[in-house]
Amino acid sequence: MKTDHELLSAFAPSGTLRASINLGNPILANTDPATGQPVGVSVDLATELARRLDVKLELVVFKSAGESVNAVAAEQADVGFFAIDPLRGEQIAFTAPYVVIEGAYLVRDDSPVTAMEQVDSQGVRVTVGKGSAYDLYLTRELKHAEIFRAPTSPAVVDTFMKENLEVAAGVKQQLQADAARLGGLRLLDGHFMLIRQAMGVPKSRGDKASAYLSAYVEAMKKAGFVADALARHKIQGAAVAPLEATGA
Repeated sequence: MKTDHELLSAFAPSGTLRASINLGNPILANTDPATGQPVGVSVDLATELARRLDVKLELVVFKSAGESVNAVAAEQADVGFFAIDPLRGEQIAFTAPYVVIEGAYLVRDDSPVTAMEQVDSQGVRVTVGKGSAYDLYLTRELKHAEIFRAPTSPAVVDTFMKENLEVAAGVKQQLQADAARLGGLRLLDGHFMLIRQAMGVPKSRGDKASAYLSAYVEAMKKAGFVADALARHKIQGAAVAPLEATGA
């Protein structure tokens, strides 16, 4: 995976690789309480990519997936880490996923909603993080329930509680943590979607850049880099995505 001038210009036209980091998904990135710096599997992947390209790395940090996606789509960042979605794919070339995450529903203990199949009903308001993968997916899929958008994914459960809404939707791990923090809440069994988290580059950067990034992700999965990063950051609720049949 040697680099050339054309590839470097595609990934880092400024001479620095700007990686869009989303702190709204705790499986991908968190803030280190000791240093205040972002840490996580996405940060590790960005760091290794910059090392392989032999360029400096700049982390462009956001609180929500929507902001992170917009930064890459607008070329205010060179690469990013997002859930694969057709709408996002209009401007961003995605790799295959490097991790797969469960999207789950949370309700109050006394809620009459006891199964996922009951969520899409009249009078049910489902809280999602604005612009998140869950927002995009559920906006397409829910036919009867109403979508209520919180400012960010980490704010979903607090918004759900404050506004007295019926259901909260998001990363299973985040919902579990919020349920433990607040009490009186329970997750519905199962998942409403499997979120495929991938890397992405603006489509305007060309096929060579997207092919290199795809090969890089497959190499990182195959070498155990992604699994090691998940273990090192003590991440539960995510699995390394299977290798692509034609991957590196």
